Formats: sequence, structure tokens, C-alpha cells
Amino acid sequence: MKRRFALSAAIVALVSPALGQEMPANILSATLREGWRTGAGTQMAALELKLAPGWKTYWRAPGEAGIPPEFDWSGSENIRAVAFHWPRPEVFDLNGMRTFGYHEALVLPVEISPADAGRPIAVKARIDLGVCNEICLPVSVSVAGELSPGAAPDPVIGAALARMPEPAARAGLAAARCAVEPIRDGLRLTSRLDMPPLGPEEVAVVELSDRTVWVSPAETRRSGGELSATADLVPSNAKPFTLDRSTVRITVFGAAGRVVEVEGCTG
Repeated sequence: MKRRFALSAAIVALVSPALGQEMPANILSATLREGWRTGAGTQMAALELKLAPGWKTYWRAPGEAGIPPEFDWSGSENIRAVAFHWPRPEVFDLNGMRTFGYHEALVLPVEISPADAGRPIAVKARIDLGVCNEICLPVSVSVAGELSPGAAPDPVIGAALARMPEPAARAGLAAARCAVEPIRDGLRLTSRLDMPPLGPEEVAVVELSDRTVWVSPAETRRSGGELSATADLVPSNAKPFTLDRSTVRITVFGAAGRVVEVEGCTG
């Protein structure tokens, strides 16, 4: 039987009494699925979250009002690197604000590269995330467990990997170009994607590898075979910075749940 390791979850912020809400019980349960050792020598594990009916949590880029998840693996052993394989999220529009996330459940594949392939991986990590219904709460979960290299592939993790966004090439991307211009407190990035439409109302999300740079919601436009997305980039220290276009990620949301990821753009 495949082992799963329980996480301990604790709400770390109080609901203001002015809201007239009591603290809900049993909002979140979380487990770490052990996964398996891949042919590349990595461990394909997963964080599994189950939320109470009506509750949601957020994608890595949560949008205008969401809480971005943060991961701290510093207490772990035999971990050299960690890569996340985010399933495609839903788009939520509420009170004029757009956010991205998951309703009631999330299986997030976590690919761990061991420092020593011959030793087990000992996980001890903290994850801070937001959960929302009529109210929003920041939540902290702590996970600990040893991942054995001999476990069999997990079909639940496999199904989550199959729900990742489409690669840009499969969606018909012919070119991705980015133009940059200075603004008062940072840069303005305009990306132009030569790709077929994903539906009548496309939404683009721009991300940078440097999470200290604030990225505004993108203004998305379609003109024939070209989709453009314009976003402002503002560093936290308000100092000039150089943008590496190869690290820009543009995710396009379309109709019928289609989501396409574009990695990098040229000048």
C-alpha cells in the first residue's frame, strides 16, 4: 500500500470580529503523497490539499486579490532542488477582481532532486498559502516524512501531471516577442504571441522568475493571429533592473479550460 504522510495545518491569522464571522472548522486537510523515483533520478511526490465545500486556494500567480503560496524546504535532508508541476487552475471573477486557483482540491506534483541518489529523501517543510470562501485566511501547513526511492508510480499524481497547461508548441505558437520600455518606477513589458486563439475571451498572466518584482495584471488584446499582453514590472526596492527575457513566462487562459504556457520571449 502506498504510504502518505499527514501534514499538520494551523490557521495563523485571526478573523476580525468586525466581519461577524466565526472561525470555520475543518477548512483544510493536507497530505504528502510519497510518489516514485523517476528515470531521471528525481522523486515525483505531491502535496495533496482537500478543502471544505465552497473553499478554494490559489495558483502560484494568484491574481489581483489572492495570496501567493510560499514554500520553505530548509528543514529537509538530501534535497538538492525542488520543481513544481502546477495543474492548470481555474479563473475566478468576483467583485471586479480576477484570481486563479483551485476549488476544494489540489494535487500539486513536487519533483525533488536528491543530493545523493542512493539515500532516502527526508522532507521537513513549511507551506504558507491562502484559502478563501466568503472570507480569506492565510494558513500554514508543516510536512514531514521520508520518501523511499522504491515506491511504485502513483496514478493520482499521474492524473495531476496530465492536467498541466498545454505546451506552447502544441497550441501552435510560432513566435513570442517582448518589447520593454521604462516607466516611472520600473518597466513596461509588452509581449506579442503569434498563436491561434484559445477562445473568444483570452486572459494572459505574465510572471518573472524574480518574485521580488511586482507584476501588474496584464492587459490582453487579440488582433487576428497575434495576442498581446502588457504588464508593468515594479521592483520592491524601486531601483532600475535588467529584464532577462528568457525567464519571462506567459500563461494564456482560453475557453473550455484551455491553458497554454509560453516560456521566454525574444526582443
